[in-house]
Amino acid sequence: MNLLDSIVIGAGQAGLSASFHLTRLGISHVVLDGDSEPGGAWRHRWDALTMRDVHGVAELPGATPPPRDGRRANEAVPEYFAAYEREHRLPVIRPVRVDRVDDEEGLLVVRAGERQWHARTVINATGTWTHPFLPHYPGMETFLGEQLHTVDYPGPEHFRGKRVLVVGGGASAVQFLGALAPITDTLWATRREAVWRTDDFTPEAGAAAVALVEQRVARGLPPESVVSVTGLMLRDQEREAERLGAYAARRPMFARIEPDGVRWADGAFERVDVILWATGFRPAIAHLAPLHLRNKSGGIQLDRVGRGTTAVRDHRIQLVGYGPSASTIGANRAGRSAAMGVQRALREASTRSRSV
Repeated sequence: MNLLDSIVIGAGQAGLSASFHLTRLGISHVVLDGDSEPGGAWRHRWDALTMRDVHGVAELPGATPPPRDGRRANEAVPEYFAAYEREHRLPVIRPVRVDRVDDEEGLLVVRAGERQWHARTVINATGTWTHPFLPHYPGMETFLGEQLHTVDYPGPEHFRGKRVLVVGGGASAVQFLGALAPITDTLWATRREAVWRTDDFTPEAGAAAVALVEQRVARGLPPESVVSVTGLMLRDQEREAERLGAYAARRPMFARIEPDGVRWADGAFERVDVILWATGFRPAIAHLAPLHLRNKSGGIQLDRVGRGTTAVRDHRIQLVGYGPSASTIGANRAGRSAAMGVQRALREASTRSRSV
């Protein structure tokens, strides 16, 4: 049996950052990635999303991110990640789809089909992209038009000439409306009134937003998105949609879905051809279920040491891309914190073994 000090699950931004810092600390590890090529979730973004459109990619440690230009994000970021893996000789193994992580006699066993790896610690960096959230509304199975989630978004041209209902109050919904309103008829529905940010989103403001999400996961509550505390902002490319009234006409959520549209709570009916669910994602952590990390609130409580990546119920487990690090704002710093958390856990284990 080849026993590793740590296994990183996921090779997105947080996972690569964690691997970089583990390497610098001399901690033996591998990175298991579910995709066949580098890039993480960025490989699956829609073709129309350019580097100019994204909110920004936080720098990986010791590297400069791609320029904010017109290149497709699903090409530029994977190339950036691939070059980073090569330059730093990160021990990435792919494709590996992890099924579960078990605790066997004090060692962690990471299983993927018939393969398995043994380690003293695990850094989970699986993010959220593979676990889209689709709420259920009465009648949605009767709808005769298209229903798409953010993960299925094919780009704006697909919707030209169709009446599109965008559902969701996050940054993706704002971006979709910005792209679609100038070329077709749109509607917008959210559960809550949109909260707009009017001041500049400085690095200090980003750090403050991450801190608020950290406080939530430190209490063991299920994480909410960073945008839930940052508020929404319009970029230059969304100003035309604003001029057309796409954001001012927000409606509260409909009561039910019918074959050719939606029925609002007041009984009014609205015909739509497409429902675009920009309803976000949930942490992809089902493979950690055998470790019983969740508490009664349904969340995984993280400590407040460093950036708060250590699972309180099991210090051998670090979570990055969860809660405050589930965005480019916090992912890079979380990788460093997780590596240091692994180092602490290894020291604790060594101290216990010497005292026995």
